[in-house]
Amino acid sequence: MWDLVVVGAGPAGASAALAALQARPDARVLLLDRANFPRDKACGDGIAPHAVDVLTGLGVDAVPSDPPVRRLRLGFVTGLPVSREMQRPAYVVRRSEFDARLVAAARDRGATVRRQQVRGLDTRADHVLVDGEPARVVVGADGANGVVRRLARVPGPRDGTVALAIRGYAPVDPDRAGEQVITFAERGWPAYAWSFPLGDGTANVGYGEVVTAGRRPLRAELLARLDLLLPGAGAQASDWRAHHLPLSSGRPRQPDGRVLLAGDALSLVNPLTGEGIYYAVLSGALAGRAAVDPGVADDPGRAYRRAVQRELGRHLRHTSVVAGLARHRPVVEAGVAAARRRQSVFDDLVELGLGRGLLTPRVLAGLLGR
Repeated sequence: MWDLVVVGAGPAGASAALAALQARPDARVLLLDRANFPRDKACGDGIAPHAVDVLTGLGVDAVPSDPPVRRLRLGFVTGLPVSREMQRPAYVVRRSEFDARLVAAARDRGATVRRQQVRGLDTRADHVLVDGEPARVVVGADGANGVVRRLARVPGPRDGTVALAIRGYAPVDPDRAGEQVITFAERGWPAYAWSFPLGDGTANVGYGEVVTAGRRPLRAELLARLDLLLPGAGAQASDWRAHHLPLSSGRPRQPDGRVLLAGDALSLVNPLTGEGIYYAVLSGALAGRAAVDPGVADDPGRAYRRAVQRELGRHLRHTSVVAGLARHRPVVEAGVAAARRRQSVFDDLVELGLGRGLLTPRVLAGLLGR
């Protein structure tokens, strides 16, 4: 009998294993993934300081010694952008490296790591069978389209909003070195291009947009829009990968019982920015602790749902409101202008998009003033 089986060894799943073993070093934890690590993952590679905080609390040094990125530039391709230093620096780490670090840390702490494509889930009164193997608790951290949520019959997001993004690695433009750059599209809003420097002379560059029903842009279209917003950013890029990203502000309800969902499997993606690493490691850590907590052994799902609500509930409600407002380009223009005028508004917007911030009076005043 495994104490915990985690399906999906990305940041959410590895954090669940780490947290469970931190709380109970003698726990029997099995970490499953269909891929071998290291493996590539289409992503912007940005690691917010909030995610580093969670992982540091788990005893993991998750980011390399490369210098962090201290500045962020936001704006449209026309008009004045805002470029300011962030309150706390962020990191840019290739997911192939970042995820492998977390898996190695979980293995070193005592987790059994196995390559396996999960196909069966059978929930019993006091345990769950995962491909026939019994576990007291299962954490599904296998993504938005993962098998655990489907087999557990948990309904997906209500509105089904999805973005399509493409990412590559290119020599960093000297004009964009040392800062994260996000340029919003003039048309087809909401959409933006990005350039995030890794500190080794290269940058993660990409473009993403919300996909409308029946319309799937071709790769050539996505690359052309990237070049329009960040001229030359992808000219010498390689390792292009595209992926779909759920941006729904409506999330499935974590059920009671012994099957917990974390990260993208619980649709924990910021609908403003697409940021998901912080949510992944935080929800994974909360799930891992609930899974081995003897005080909630009869219903870890309920305890975990309440923990997520305490930590993120108010923030998620605020991001849902702002995401709805941000579908109107004038609102985003007003936000950029307000952030250009006041550092405090800039800080609040960064916190809302990358961390656990709220729609503050300062942001509201800046939008109304515009």
